[in-house]
Amino acid sequence: MSVYVDNARIPARVNRINGRWSHLTADTVEELNAFAARLGLRPEWFQTCKRKCHSTMPCVHWHYDVTDSKRTEAIAAGAQPIDLRTWAEITKARREAAARTTA
Repeated sequence: MSVYVDNARIPARVNRINGRWSHLTADTVEELNAFAARLGLRPEWFQTCKRKCHSTMPCVHWHYDVTDSKRTEAIAAGAQPIDLRTWAEITKARREAAARTTA
């Protein structure tokens, strides 16, 4: 099992925080939530699909958004830094696994 943090670094203002944001994810939702808690991220910050990506499949791109400082903290705590291509590969693998279980 692994935890990952991508290098999206998307500039955005979220509430009072103006910064660059990346995605923290993991092999399982449980592992992600446990790791996020250790970083001090709130459970209500967990993100999943706001609408269904596919009518018959569950969301596959669940994550937490993290600022650059939390990204650095996550890497120091053991998260694997990944690029956006790898993030896409992870979500593709989740989608394929979901398709196998719903077929």
